[in-house]
Amino acid sequence: MNPLSDPQLQHTFTGVFRLVAPEIALVGTACVVFLFGSAFNRRWIWFTVSLLGVIAAMVLAGTVRTPMPEVLTAAPIVPDAAANFLRWVALISAAVLLFLTWPEATRGHAAEYYGSLLVAVAGVSLTGRANDLVSLFLALELISIPTYILLYLPSRSRPSQEAAAKYFLLSVLSSAVLLFGFSYLYGLTGSTNLSVITDALTKANAEALSPMALVGIVLVVAGIGFKITAVPFHFYAPDVYEGGPAGVVAMLAVLPKVAGFAALARLLGLVGADARHLPFDTATQLPLLLWILAILTMTVGNVLALLQDNVRRMLAYSGVAHGGYMLMGVVVACSLPEAAGTVIKLEGAPKVIGPTVGGIDALLVYLVAYALMTFGAFAVILYLSTPAREVGAIDDLAGLGKTHPISAGAMTVFLLSLIGLPLTAGFAGKLLLFIGTFTAPADTAAMRNLYRLLAVVAAVNSAVGAYYYLRVVGVMYLRTALTPIVGSRAVPTLMASVALAGATVFFGIYPQPLLTAARRAAPVPELPVPAVADAK
Repeated sequence: MNPLSDPQLQHTFTGVFRLVAPEIALVGTACVVFLFGSAFNRRWIWFTVSLLGVIAAMVLAGTVRTPMPEVLTAAPIVPDAAANFLRWVALISAAVLLFLTWPEATRGHAAEYYGSLLVAVAGVSLTGRANDLVSLFLALELISIPTYILLYLPSRSRPSQEAAAKYFLLSVLSSAVLLFGFSYLYGLTGSTNLSVITDALTKANAEALSPMALVGIVLVVAGIGFKITAVPFHFYAPDVYEGGPAGVVAMLAVLPKVAGFAALARLLGLVGADARHLPFDTATQLPLLLWILAILTMTVGNVLALLQDNVRRMLAYSGVAHGGYMLMGVVVACSLPEAAGTVIKLEGAPKVIGPTVGGIDALLVYLVAYALMTFGAFAVILYLSTPAREVGAIDDLAGLGKTHPISAGAMTVFLLSLIGLPLTAGFAGKLLLFIGTFTAPADTAAMRNLYRLLAVVAAVNSAVGAYYYLRVVGVMYLRTALTPIVGSRAVPTLMASVALAGATVFFGIYPQPLLTAARRAAPVPELPVPAVADAK
């Protein structure tokens, strides 16, 4: 009997296009921009068309109802709550980036610039919805390939070409490592479907997990580590941030991180239509590996950021450090089912509720906060830069409080949020991560102490990071510029920076809508525990 004759399978496969309607709108708009941009390459035309494409994708995302596929083990795409959350993050990021990058999308290559940007955003959204190794890899490549073009288009200087070459070569290497890890997972389970893979590995882990499964997932973590700038896969970041166009670097600092953590959470079984499968728990020592990566990443990033005099390189190492903070959420979520905020039913006893802050919901909140403050910081840099004088050194920002008070105020908000001070979105995100890590339950006292040590190390790193962020604030307000910055007068970029600063303060004062959406994206499952003694 032909498996495709099964009505449920047919419905599952034919319904894929409905599941990705907004992404189709984005890619379709990009194709129109690419096709007609060669004849009418006017910035305002393709900016408007691209913005309309993003709005159309938002309308489709909000109106098209997409039920869960009938055969989950055959579905390449799943429309679960986490996928919807990440889709909206990608679409809103696209709208922000269109305004932010206005000065860079000049007349000569505006169509190619906006088209590549839309394709990359579609890749981020698809990464959050992927339920198959093939669709996941294609989605990640939809982000990488347009990024190569974007890094090269706006500037033809030697630093820009060097940044594009480094990112291209290392990105190709990371993709090869990721594919190698995928081959292990496929060979062990006989399927590319993530639901089948997590089911198979969970059953295997009940007895003895194959060492090859650990080799495969370590290779996967290494491949994704490039996208989230985890140490030691971060070497490209400072050179690319310094030499690349500011708008493209803003995109590069955020979207690959969002996609990387989405891919990592899906591969580890932490999110999905059925997120109860945790094939790599404490018995596999994978959480310990991620614990080490988190500490190394945040510490190396903050220490090296202290040594920088270039504001872009400082933000590069800052991004590395924040990748370490985000890894805390993955550590908490994949260590134990209870650590994800699980409600545990004890036999013969009332319900016992796990931590009120899980790893994934805290990670999602922090991803949004990081996007706001990182987009905003680069929006200010891009607005102040001109072809004749780009903002590079921290000293270039001297006296900004007097010459450009709006930009200086917005930049101050973003830097304070990067520190994690109260009344900013960064504070809300870090607080959730720290509480989730410090209160995470563990099956042994040693693991519990490791969680608490991770929270303490993160707090110390935040204090270290405050020094180089406050240094920039001091330069802007306490020093006088020898040659005042003129600025590019790019009104859309200024509007983007002000809007991002307002959102950063709003979610710092009232983070409840963001937290509610994140908890809907990371629902709390219920797992039975054999006996009361086991839960203790």
